[in-house]
Amino acid sequence: MTRKITVNMYMTLDGYGEFPKYPGSDDPSEEPGEAWNAMWISRYDSVDTIVFGRRSYEGHAGYHSLAARKPSDPEYLFEFSRFLDRSQKIVLSHRLTKTEWQNSRIMKGDLARIVARLRREPGKDIIVDGGPSLVRQFIQRGLADDYWMAVWPVILGRGHHYWGSMRKQQTLKLLSVKTLKHGELLLHYETVR
Repeated sequence: MTRKITVNMYMTLDGYGEFPKYPGSDDPSEEPGEAWNAMWISRYDSVDTIVFGRRSYEGHAGYHSLAARKPSDPEYLFEFSRFLDRSQKIVLSHRLTKTEWQNSRIMKGDLARIVARLRREPGKDIIVDGGPSLVRQFIQRGLADDYWMAVWPVILGRGHHYWGSMRKQQTLKLLSVKTLKHGELLLHYETVR
């Protein structure tokens, strides 16, 4: 059985991978929201590998590693940090030369070959949690089995865009859609092959 690859995307309505402010976006919460539950917590037992681009890796290491946690952080963030610390972290980068975070390794080269190698390795499923340029490569090459998308109720018009020209059409099947507390959408699609 091959390992399933899920791409997590966080975007505005117009497809930008940004985290804009909107009413309710900065409400402090001691409990995880529905998107966090669906995209992360519910998958802790079935996932053991996270694929990052360099910037996403550095951002997660600086904010979400257990060493970066503050005592005032909610317990669910400590649980997330423990999950990330024990997970294998694959950093796709041509510039990065070393990693400091435990269970991390850098991979370079052709993305399709890297993905094929990761699928063959023993382990559980894989989440891709990179920025728009990395996610766009997974989309364009049809490398993901499914997609979780958190869509913010904002038309931003600037930033880093997920969508770009495609080599060929990709058809997705909608598995679920949920409207969240502040008008966000949580979408789950699988790739039709």
